Amino acid sequence: MAKKNNELQEKILDVDASMQGTISFKDPVNLRINGSFEGKLDTRGNLTIGENAKVTANINGDNIVIAGKVTGDVFASKSLSILAPAIIQGNIRTPRLSITDGAVLEGHIGMSGNFEGTDVSLTLKDVAQYLEVESKVVEEWAQSRKIPARFENGSWIFSKTDVDHWIQQERTHI
Repeated sequence: MAKKNNELQEKILDVDASMQGTISFKDPVNLRINGSFEGKLDTRGNLTIGENAKVTANINGDNIVIAGKVTGDVFASKSLSILAPAIIQGNIRTPRLSITDGAVLEGHIGMSGNFEGTDVSLTLKDVAQYLEVESKVVEEWAQSRKIPARFENGSWIFSKTDVDHWIQQERTHI
């Protein structure tokens, strides 16, 4: 079950059911996952994975707190806190890391530098899902240079930062 609360104009989504697919946010939210999730998580704002949660996904977010079980790589652009009894099987990358006694991490840790400006590359399919449009539409936009992209080795590659900036620009033109 997903509950939406509107406290002090915060966007909060609390997921305590089993879900599959892609969860992607263009604007910052406070997302809590307490159930099971399988797929891809691309969030902005705060992500909390509760103690009873089981997540099988690569996770990309700003501030992430994990207390449950995660199988997949975790990229936190600002901070990552791993709280007992968390179990993470995957690599993590973040500029700020906190791990409490009793938490388990099986993978590599990358912390050099500030990742705030680090960019993520997206495929044509990723951008289509992110924008909730058909892949053909995104390809036409890329070919006509309406959306920032580069063509490498026969495929369109998109910078997540550039796409987010483009979204903001398009909103101001509406």
